[in-house]
Amino acid sequence: MDKLKQHFINREEEVISIKDLYKSFENLDVLKGINFSLYKGENVAILGKSGTGKSVLIKIIVGLLKPDKGHLQVLGKEVNTLSKRELDALRLRIGFSFQSSALYDGMNVYQNLAFPLRMNLKNLSKKDINLAVERVADAVSLKDKLSQMPSDLSGGQRKRIGIARTLILKPEIMLYDEPTAGLDPITSTEIIELINQVQHRFNTSSIIITHDLTCAKCTSDRIAMLLDGKFSKVGTFDEVFETNDNQIKEFFNYNFM
Repeated sequence: MDKLKQHFINREEEVISIKDLYKSFENLDVLKGINFSLYKGENVAILGKSGTGKSVLIKIIVGLLKPDKGHLQVLGKEVNTLSKRELDALRLRIGFSFQSSALYDGMNVYQNLAFPLRMNLKNLSKKDINLAVERVADAVSLKDKLSQMPSDLSGGQRKRIGIARTLILKPEIMLYDEPTAGLDPITSTEIIELINQVQHRFNTSSIIITHDLTCAKCTSDRIAMLLDGKFSKVGTFDEVFETNDNQIKEFFNYNFM
C-alpha cells in the first residue's frame, strides 16, 4: 500500500505559507510560533496528540479563528486581511472533509452532492449539476448509490460521499480531518487509496490530520509533527521517526502498541 509517486510537486509555489503563528485561549498557549509551507501538488500529514492544536490550526487556515500574531497566506491571500466576501470566495477553493462526513440525513446521496453547487453556483443548469454529481460519484466509486439515503450506507461509503461532496466544487486545497477514524482496516485502506487518487486525479494539495500512522505514511509526501505548540520535526515518514526525540518515539510506540 505504498503511496503512488507519479505526481508533480511544485516546491516553488506555496499554496499555504505560515510564519511565526501564535494562538492562545485565555491562559492556554496552543500554537507557539508555527512555521509551515504546503506546496502545490503536495500531501502533508499533521501528527500530534489530542489537544496539541491541530484543529485550531486548520480553523485558522480557513479563517474560522484569528491568530494572535503571525502571518498566514492561503493561495496567495493574506487571510487575516480579507473581507467577509473575499474570505467566502477563498473558502470555495478549499475543501474540508469532516471526520463525521457531515452528510444531511434528510437528503439522498444525489441531493447531498448537488447541494454545494446549488448553494454556491446558482447559474448552473440541471444538466451541469447532473454531470458534476456523476463525475464525483464515479471518482469515489459510488455512482450506483445516488438514490440511497446516508443511513443506508456503510461508514466507509459515507466517508467517500463526504469526500465527493467536497470535490464537487473543484477545490485546490483539501483538508482531511481524521479520514480513517472509526473505520475497520480494510475500509481504512480504501480511504487511504482514495486520498491518493484525489491528489492525482484532481491535482489537489492536501493537509491530512490523523492519528493513524499507516494513513500518514501511505498518503503523505511529508510528515509534520506538532509538539508543544510547534512543528518539532518536518520531513518524510522515515526522517521524522528515525529520531532520538523521546516524545516522537512515544507517539510512534503508542500508535503501534
